[in-house]
Amino acid sequence: MLGLAFGGVRSARRGVGSDVASTREYRPGDDVSWMDWAASAKVSAARGTDEFIVKERFADEAPRVVVLADRRPSMSIPASPLRPLDKPRALLGALDLIGASAIAARSLTGYLDYAEGEPYWRPPRTEHRAEPGTFEREYRAPDDTVSCGLEFLGEHRRDLPTQAFVFVLSDFVVPPDLAVWQRALENRWELVPVIIQDPIWERTFPDVRGISVPYAEPASGRVVPIYITRREAEALKVEHEERWQRLIDGFRSLGIEAVAVHSHDLGAMLDAFLRWADLRLMWRVAIA
Repeated sequence: MLGLAFGGVRSARRGVGSDVASTREYRPGDDVSWMDWAASAKVSAARGTDEFIVKERFADEAPRVVVLADRRPSMSIPASPLRPLDKPRALLGALDLIGASAIAARSLTGYLDYAEGEPYWRPPRTEHRAEPGTFEREYRAPDDTVSCGLEFLGEHRRDLPTQAFVFVLSDFVVPPDLAVWQRALENRWELVPVIIQDPIWERTFPDVRGISVPYAEPASGRVVPIYITRREAEALKVEHEERWQRLIDGFRSLGIEAVAVHSHDLGAMLDAFLRWADLRLMWRVAIA
């Protein structure tokens, strides 16, 4: 995200970078800044002649970025007088923020979803932003769309080298299959779950006992009034809060920190991504 430097990933190629790959004898045209003066002095003393040794470095490259978008029916729920989060707007807002940040870092960007039940795959082979309307797609993906998407990406490792960023945008109301996530981590990608959940009705549940609440069926859009008792409201509150905690704990057990999105406001979404970026930076410094 913001502040991500170009060249944050070490390439297998030689070039301009920060990590030393090897040393060799000086060749005409080599930059003087590449000189390894200590090694040059040792070789010169051993041979009794003036010898110059330079450092070869790994080239630094920008990471590739892929977004896996969950387009199950529950991700199509808009905002309402009772519901503050507009999920489709939040999904598009997250895509916009990630895309802008990737372009600023000169990263190649890609996209994957199962909106029609089959993979819609745009490999990360360009730095350019997608054309308007590219992400205006249906919400008919299957329940296992995230797992299918991660396994699909695993079969396309040529387009996703190590240290690629894979942002997974979902409400994760369908719990993630952590075994699939663990296999994806073995590809040495940086997996970033972006949890798009309504703060009132999904992360927890309000005290709406004794009244009828209009519920919309995501797949059809049909609205039905539901009467909720005090006991049912309390049970749903506990269930949703426990589900949220299991979700966060499950990701952290894999060493993954999620981005928690509770609003479709771009400023609030940017704050959520920046909090994730700060945590990521602290973890990298602590590990180093």
